[in-house]
Amino acid sequence: MDTLELQRLKNKFDIIGNDPGLNRALEMAVAVAPTDLTVMVTGESGTGKDVIPRIIHQNSLRKTGKYLAVNCAAIPSGTVDSELFGHEKGSFTGAIEARKGYFEEADGGTLFLDEIGELPLPTQAKLLRVLQSGEYIRVGASKVGKTNVRVIAATNVDLLNAVAQGKFRQDLYYRLSAVQIAMPPLRDRKEDIHLLFRKFTSDFSERYSRRKVNLTRDAVDFLTSYRWPGNIRQLQSIANRVSVFETVDLRPDSERCEIDAATLAKYITKEDDNMLPVHVGPTNTMREDDKQEIFRAIALLNAEVSRLRSLVEGRQAKPAHVPELRPTTPEDVDIQDDFQPQPEEQEQPGHVVDYQDNKESTYSLHDASEDLIRKALEKHRGNRKKAAEELGISERTLYRKLPPEFRSARNKEQ
Repeated sequence: MDTLELQRLKNKFDIIGNDPGLNRALEMAVAVAPTDLTVMVTGESGTGKDVIPRIIHQNSLRKTGKYLAVNCAAIPSGTVDSELFGHEKGSFTGAIEARKGYFEEADGGTLFLDEIGELPLPTQAKLLRVLQSGEYIRVGASKVGKTNVRVIAATNVDLLNAVAQGKFRQDLYYRLSAVQIAMPPLRDRKEDIHLLFRKFTSDFSERYSRRKVNLTRDAVDFLTSYRWPGNIRQLQSIANRVSVFETVDLRPDSERCEIDAATLAKYITKEDDNMLPVHVGPTNTMREDDKQEIFRAIALLNAEVSRLRSLVEGRQAKPAHVPELRPTTPEDVDIQDDFQPQPEEQEQPGHVVDYQDNKESTYSLHDASEDLIRKALEKHRGNRKKAAEELGISERTLYRKLPPEFRSARNKEQ
């Protein structure tokens, strides 16, 4: 791309500057435009990333189609799927009618997704499907839709770092990064800073009939030595403020306002030299209902740990608690049937277990059974029928398990 063509492009899209990094970004945009490759535009906030997708669209075969720009960071996470892919009537509260999403609206054209790093992970998976096959599903629908959209994404965060932290899908990153175009920060375009400042003040004076602003040599040096963490957006804001307040008290015969470094410094926020431009996005705070779910899960986990601990301690010592006796079939189920060996003590399937091998365990179970029967009989003054009813067993089972002292009484009755 020769110098004349490059300057025509800058004039068409109102681009100011001759920085090599800027020229390289513009040349790449024009070169990739005739293709349908997905493009990722990177750069700090305020560097003018939005001009690249407009250049690509206007120089592509899709220039007669729609061009839609979407700021992903400005869409609430609860409605992002509806905004991108559309929804059916009644699919959620407030969906009073069906609505097309951006992918459906931009069919045949170009869709610019700014701040792509702010998309939630579930939406990233759906976006990957659209990029791979052109298929999407409206919220609340079961029918698959098709679209033919060229996607251009932009971000001011390090997506590779986001991938490493699990905040961005790796497969989507590589899908979006078929071509990467980097916009240089303003602090690396020192020769362009004064040009941009003059452009902004000149536009402002023409629009509001203000006198033009000129900078002294020391003011120009001050501008170029500043870091500009807000990049072009910050420079334009300062240029507008200077134009407003420094041209108010000029004499009627004055045509220009000359600004020195001391005057200009009043409009520029003093920054710590150690500060670096950072991405400021929505905080990833946890919702209250998510916190409650975590608290409930922790409580259940603590209860389960306590239960397992009590089981382990119970196996190590003599059983301190006997399960409540409520057999399913009282006529056939023995009291001792409720005392099953622990899973670790059971043999492999198909092997007959001789419980008499573990005599200590057998005796303790037998003693526990007799102790229950003894207490029930004592409570009901020897009435076996009432004791059996309380234990939930038949009288026949009770007779077979009578303690020795009650068995002798039984023989005397017979």
